[in-house]
Amino acid sequence: MNSYQKALQERQKQHLLRTLPLPPEGIDFYSNDYLGFAKSKELSKSIDKEIQSSDCTNGATGSRLLSGNSDYAEQVEQKVADFHQVESSLVYSSGYAANLGLISCLATRETTLICDELIHASLIDGARLGVSKKIKFKHNDVEDLSAKLQSCDGQKLVIVESVYSMDGDICPLEEITNICEQFEAMLIVDEAHSIAVYGEKGEGLTQALGLEEKVMARIVTYGKGPGIHGAAVVGPMWLKDYQVNFSRSLIFSTAPTGHHFAAISAFYDYLPYATSERKKLQDRINYFIEQRKESTLDWLDSPSQIQSLIIPGNENVIAIGNQLMDAGINALPIRKPSVAEGSERIRFCLHAYNTQEEIDLLFEILNK
Repeated sequence: MNSYQKALQERQKQHLLRTLPLPPEGIDFYSNDYLGFAKSKELSKSIDKEIQSSDCTNGATGSRLLSGNSDYAEQVEQKVADFHQVESSLVYSSGYAANLGLISCLATRETTLICDELIHASLIDGARLGVSKKIKFKHNDVEDLSAKLQSCDGQKLVIVESVYSMDGDICPLEEITNICEQFEAMLIVDEAHSIAVYGEKGEGLTQALGLEEKVMARIVTYGKGPGIHGAAVVGPMWLKDYQVNFSRSLIFSTAPTGHHFAAISAFYDYLPYATSERKKLQDRINYFIEQRKESTLDWLDSPSQIQSLIIPGNENVIAIGNQLMDAGINALPIRKPSVAEGSERIRFCLHAYNTQEEIDLLFEILNK
């Protein structure tokens, strides 16, 4: 047995072994398709129409810096920038690639990264690839952030998420932008779980709060609420130019295809009119929170579409997850090391297409 096989065996003993599951039948409380866009026939038709009208090729044929760029790609990126009220946007093949490329190229020796302790693994990996000094501040703790910034010299870069993927809580963005202004720090906000959900037109939390001019960069991820794929970094023009010169996950990757850009373009045409889906989702969130408050179980206090029930121990959380699945409820256990030991949980993702009856059934099973 080689060392790699031994590592797999050890993971299995610790109830940490990952596999690639097929989507199960049953009630969806686990996917990131918050508004149902991934299954939308209307959005699908819009994407097909956009593909036909844009004369897309099957493949990009090379990186953006070689043969993979096009007038159409740049038109879509400007459309994204205009929607998010910034000078520029740059599309990546995934949210992971965007975070990896953006953070690693900004993490220079002249920079100190000050990161919320619960930022996503992709942001952490980007920071690890950089050569900057790295500091964590306590989750959503503006006083601790202020103290950390006060102790830093030189160029400072703060990294947060608008909605946190595991706890479901929301960043105190207004306070954080004020602190960043006070200490002349640049701010990056990962909008992965707020795009399409927050804002009058689904713009994300930053624009919903009118803070777009105070945030240096936003990562807008399309594989969750938007129901498509890829991501864009939106911000000032100098930031796009900088990434084109220094972001390795952009420079050394084959460009997204024309189909990819067409899906993004069609999504932005569709997004402002999805008011009923956003309202339905908010209604489901409010109803879930009402039921949660009556529960005696160990729930995290989340106002968003992500709700987490703490069940310490990998073996325990897997057992509860399996019982829910047997009852037709699909909600996945989140184990260490994805979360800290002792905070293992079942994470429930709410959707516009969930019903009150499904939520009632979930709490009925959990209470038993």
